[in-house]
Amino acid sequence: MRSANPALRPFERPQTWDDAFGTKAVAGARPKTMTIRGTVTATGILLGICTAAAVGSWAMVSQPSGAGAALAMPVGLGGVLVGLVLALVISFKPRTAPFLGPIYAAAEGLFLGILSFVVASRFPPEVGTTLVFQAVGLTFGVAATMLIAYATGLIRPGKVFRAVVISATGGVCLFYLVAFVGRLLGFDALSSLLRFDNASPLSIGLSLFVVALASLNLVLDFEFIHRGSQAGLPRHMEWYGGFALLVTLVWLYIELLRLLSKLRSK
Repeated sequence: MRSANPALRPFERPQTWDDAFGTKAVAGARPKTMTIRGTVTATGILLGICTAAAVGSWAMVSQPSGAGAALAMPVGLGGVLVGLVLALVISFKPRTAPFLGPIYAAAEGLFLGILSFVVASRFPPEVGTTLVFQAVGLTFGVAATMLIAYATGLIRPGKVFRAVVISATGGVCLFYLVAFVGRLLGFDALSSLLRFDNASPLSIGLSLFVVALASLNLVLDFEFIHRGSQAGLPRHMEWYGGFALLVTLVWLYIELLRLLSKLRSK
């Protein structure tokens, strides 16, 4: 069964030391292995970099003089493109995670800072800022809740659970793609449902569904990271696990911000 998060595919198949390094491991020279503590540390570092970059890009475009406003589009678009390229590279080459992971986190942070500022600017200053902080708080709150649910066994990701979550995630990704292509062709019926100011019941319902789906993907992330630590994968997989979690957390934050914006618009 394949993961809904493409970044976690290396966790899905048994890996030998030769698989992980691409070369023959020297007997008696096996490197240190992946641990839960190490993955938590790597995740914390990546989240810190992402947060710092987001705060920096927000501060840049929100200058009273308006000097940074012209940089909003290139910085935001650049962050998206760089993040996408690095995510693909890291997904196919997990050994690059310790080096490219921090750059990916910075790129995503730049994009999130711009996106958050643009969404917040649609509302009065105190309302917009509160909206962003609510989205951040809910993201970490949901992540903590899912972690507790997984650690205590309240949610056990069996075959049916994985199949449903993976299939639904694939469907949402296909919807995003079709909506994007339709927007380019002048067909806005689907893309309008993704607008941050669309307060229709259908649009809000879609956002609720995607938020729930992103939350369930966190459970799969925790499971695969747990399996990786039990399998004794190489140390660089700690950074790879942190990168995979960051991918899902960024998705969850964007969808929560979208949902809150819709509800506030209503």
